[in-house]
Order: sequence, then structure tokens, then C-alpha cells
Amino acid sequence: MILVDSSVWIDYFNGTETLATKKLDSLLGVQPVCTGDLILAEVLQGFRQDADYQAAKTLLCSLPIYAMVGSDISLKSADNFRLLRKQGITIRKTIDTLIATYCIETGLSLLHSDKDFQPFQQFLGLVTV
Repeated sequence: MILVDSSVWIDYFNGTETLATKKLDSLLGVQPVCTGDLILAEVLQGFRQDADYQAAKTLLCSLPIYAMVGSDISLKSADNFRLLRKQGITIRKTIDTLIATYCIETGLSLLHSDKDFQPFQQFLGLVTV
């Protein structure tokens, strides 16, 4: 199962062609793709037009949606953030730390286009697509 990050969905819905959006296009309907509640909120809140919002909501809600944060992931995310900070790396967004930690802990691969995930790959074993 591949979790698709908001960085990819935002480009996808904006019609921005990137390596990640091309990969997403090739995965949809072929391999299992999912999203998470945090990603769902992050992506859908950005729509200005109701019709675009409804189309995106329909597509995203047709995928498996995982509840990503609870106390275990929150605590592990804090540990991961601190571990990376000790390496001299500060992750800019808490939500990225939560998403990366969720993927690491559950064994999901992550499709993203956000440089904040690279330290999780390098130091913590995050598997990316």
C-alpha cells in the first residue's frame, strides 16, 4: 500500500506535472493507494471553488483513509523529531513528522515531493516511492 502525501495531491489537483504526479497517475487503479486523515484535511482545505472541492473529495474519499495520529504516533513523532534535531536537522512542519512516523511505524511506502521527508529516509528507514 502506498500513502500519497499532500505535496503530491496538491500538484495533482492543480494540474502540475512532476515526477511524483506522473507516478501517481501510473498507480491509480493499478496499485493500492491510500491517504490519511491529516492529508485529507490538508489537501481539501486548499480548494477555493466548490466544484473542485467536491471532485477532489469524491476521489480522495474513494481511497482507504487511515486515522494517522494517536498517542503512540504522537510520542514516536516527538522522538523522531528530536533524533533528527540531534543530527542537526530541523523538520519545518510537525505534520510531516507525523506522516513520516506513521509510515515508518505501519510499513506504508510514501509517495511525496517534499524535501522534509528525506531525513526520515536517510536516518529512520522511511520507504518512499
